Amino acid sequence: MKITAIEAIPFAIPYVKPLCFASGEVHTAEHVLVRVHTEDGVIGVAEAPPRPFTYGETQKGIVAVINDVFGPDVVGLTLLQREIIRNRLERTIGNPTAKSAVDMAVWDALGKTLEQPVSELLGGFTDSLRVSHMLGFADPDVMVAEAERMRETYGISTFKVKVGREPVSLDTAVVRALRGHFGDKIDLYVDGNRGWTARESARAMREMSDLDLLYAEELCPADDVLGRRWLVDQLDVPFIADESVPTPADVTREVLSGAATAISIKTARTGFTASQRVHHLAEGLGLDVVMGNQIDGQVGTACALTFGTAFERTSRQAGELSNFLDMKDDLLAQPLQIVDGRLHRLAGDGIGIEIDPDQLAKYRTDR
Repeated sequence: MKITAIEAIPFAIPYVKPLCFASGEVHTAEHVLVRVHTEDGVIGVAEAPPRPFTYGETQKGIVAVINDVFGPDVVGLTLLQREIIRNRLERTIGNPTAKSAVDMAVWDALGKTLEQPVSELLGGFTDSLRVSHMLGFADPDVMVAEAERMRETYGISTFKVKVGREPVSLDTAVVRALRGHFGDKIDLYVDGNRGWTARESARAMREMSDLDLLYAEELCPADDVLGRRWLVDQLDVPFIADESVPTPADVTREVLSGAATAISIKTARTGFTASQRVHHLAEGLGLDVVMGNQIDGQVGTACALTFGTAFERTSRQAGELSNFLDMKDDLLAQPLQIVDGRLHRLAGDGIGIEIDPDQLAKYRTDR
């Protein structure tokens, strides 16, 4: 089970259309495929999606930190020494998606070595999750049409609407149009990506108070400490902390300070090892949990699905597992399929995925 090498392979796949939200927009998935090799010939894989406007990471930075720092720190350890691996990764500040991809690739290699699915090793609660689809900035009629297409094609009935623009009415009109068109046939929640002030957020939520929203997510910046607490205190829906809770310690701080009442777990940000800690913390505090998405491709989505299906709490809500539909292509030999609004884990050991070598050769950017 000894780790002999770690690869960081940059690749780029265009999106069908730019993905737009308050903190920026993305035109191409410039991600990194991480592969952990063992002395037994097993290869574990995971995906690192950099988000420079959120966590400060870039594709080149992820490749460099894995090649120059994390690889030398981890090679020589065994797949069972995950706490030692985590301790060594944490000696380096930041780099959450690089750390998480290494962690998940180690878990994938462990599952393959033991001939067990990682979801079963983590908890094995279920084999599928309901899917939530993200709707980005657009006019109301465009958003309604996309939601209709997702319902008809994939059976998806939960939608996260990106908000955070000025004026506030641009976004509240979109959410109202969605509710007006679909009625109670869909579930809706909003995500501001820290785009509004606390005052603007309060106004927007008042304007949408009759629309039966499930959640509000990161409407205003967490470093507006008093404003955020003031806002959360007056909401009648759970307030999801996402970008503001990249570590278990951040979850504790935000929740106990009154700045959040629910959390998003993103395996792209906390891997499997740290995500377990976040999950158990949420369980102990009685928090709602949503499986989030960092605009992952199918590799990253399979990782989120693996973790989300492992626990009862993470399987209660629809997971944000459809962003890969916005990519023109992907790397998997057997693509993920959303059927009747659900995504099922692929059968197989580890995370259950296999990289198509031809697809990787086509999209990798280091050759």
